[in-house]
Amino acid sequence: MSSSFTITRLGLLVLAAALAACAVPNADRSIARSAAQPKPVIQAAEGPLSPAESDALLKRLGDGAEGSAILQRHLKVEEAVAGSPLTADNTVEVLHDGEQTFAAIGKAIAEARETINLEYYMIEDVDLKTPDGNAQALGAMLIAKLQHGVAVNIIYDGYGSSDTPDAFFDRLKAAGAKLLEFHPIDPNPANVIEGNDRDHRKILVADGRIAITGGVNLSRSYESKSPGGDDDEEDSTTGLPAHWSDTSVRIEGPAVVEVQKLFFAHWKEEGGTPLDEKPYFPKPVAKGDAVVRIIGSTPEQEISRYYVTLVSALRSAESKIWISNAYFVPTEDEVEALMVAARRGCDVRLLLPEKSDAEIAVEAARSHYSDLLRAGVKIYETQNVVLHSKTIVIDGVWSAIGSSNFDHRSVLFNDEIDAVVLGRRTARDLEAIFKNGERKAKAIDRAHWEAQRPFADRFRSFFARLWEGLL
Repeated sequence: MSSSFTITRLGLLVLAAALAACAVPNADRSIARSAAQPKPVIQAAEGPLSPAESDALLKRLGDGAEGSAILQRHLKVEEAVAGSPLTADNTVEVLHDGEQTFAAIGKAIAEARETINLEYYMIEDVDLKTPDGNAQALGAMLIAKLQHGVAVNIIYDGYGSSDTPDAFFDRLKAAGAKLLEFHPIDPNPANVIEGNDRDHRKILVADGRIAITGGVNLSRSYESKSPGGDDDEEDSTTGLPAHWSDTSVRIEGPAVVEVQKLFFAHWKEEGGTPLDEKPYFPKPVAKGDAVVRIIGSTPEQEISRYYVTLVSALRSAESKIWISNAYFVPTEDEVEALMVAARRGCDVRLLLPEKSDAEIAVEAARSHYSDLLRAGVKIYETQNVVLHSKTIVIDGVWSAIGSSNFDHRSVLFNDEIDAVVLGRRTARDLEAIFKNGERKAKAIDRAHWEAQRPFADRFRSFFARLWEGLL
C-alpha cells in the first residue's frame, strides 16, 4: 500500500477523532449508583453459586491484609457496571510476548475440532508455532482446518488490518471461511464519525472451550525473537526496536462463554452471515480455580464499562498498583487516582515505553511525569523494546489483562475486551513479568527530570498534551 494512501487513512482517522472528540464522562456517577448493588454472585460451571458460597470464595481469595479491601469494596462497583458475571472454575495461563502467545494460538488452531472464531484489530499472515514444534502460516493452518470441516469465522478491523493484502482474505473466503470487516475505511465525510469507532479487540475462541485474549495482535511485529537480551537491534523499516513485549492470557472454563458472547455480539451487530450458535456454546466444564470476569466495552455505552471498573479499582487499592501500558495518555480521573493512591502509601509503579509506534503518545505520557513523580509514583521506561502490553495488578490479587490502553481512545472510541482475574497466582505471574521489565528499564529520577530535561523535549510534551483527548 502506498505511503500517500497510508497518510490519507491516518488523516481520516484523526479528522474523525477531532470531530467526535468529547470530554471523558465522569466515572463518579456510575460508581455512586453501584452503592445499592448486592454482593456479586459467582457463576460456576454447574450454575450460579449461592450468595454464601460466592461470599466465602471471595473471602478466601482476599485472605490476609493485602488484597482484601479491593475485593470487598470494589467488586460491588464492578458487578454493577461490567455487564457480565464473575465466573469460577477457570484456568488462566499468562502468555508473555509473541513467542508464547503465537505458540498458544497455533496449538489452539491445530487442535480445534469444530469451530474457530478470530476477532483482531490487526490480522496478518503470521507464522505460528504448531504443537510439533514447526512453524506454519496462519492462512495455511486455517485453510487446513476448513478442509477438515472446522468452521472458521473472522472479524478484522478495517483500519488496523488495512495493510494486509486482499489476497490473504480472498484465499480464506474461497476456502469457506466467513469474514466480516469491521467498519471499512470510508472516505465519505458523511461517514467519518463512524469510522473513528475501531474494533481494537484481540480474541481467539476454539471449540467454545479455549479463549486467548490480551494485547497481542496477529502481527508480524511479534515474529522477532522474544525480548530478553540487552542488544539494541532495530527494525530497518521503522527504526524502532525489533522486539515487541506484550501480554495475553489463555483461558479455559466458564469465562470462555463470555468471550464468545462478545464475538457473537459484534458478528450480529455488523451484519455477519447468520451462524448456528449451538456448536459454539458447549456446556461449560470446570477447569481450575481462577475467578474471571470478561468485560467488553464499546463507544455505544454511556461510559466505558472497563474504564469505570479501572477507576474504581485504582481508588480501592491499599498497598500496590503496578501498571504496564503501551500508550499511557491518562484521563484526569486516572491521574488523580494514581496520585492519591501514592500519597496514601500505595506502591504505585508505571512501566511505560521509551520508544513507540505512536511517539506522540510517549510525549503525552511524559507531560504527566512531573505531577506523578511529585506524588510518589515510580516511573520506568523500557529500553531496546517496543512495549505493547496492557496489564494492571492491584494489591496482589486483582489483575487485568486486555486490549484497553490507558488512554482516551480506549475510553471514548474503541471496542475493547479485558479480562479481570481474581487470585494470587495470576497476580504473581504478572508481577514477575513486571519486575523483569523493570529490571531492564530506566528509572525516571524526579530531580533530573525536572532540572535537566531539555527545552525542546518539554515543548514536545506540552504540544502532545494538547492532543491527548484524541489519543
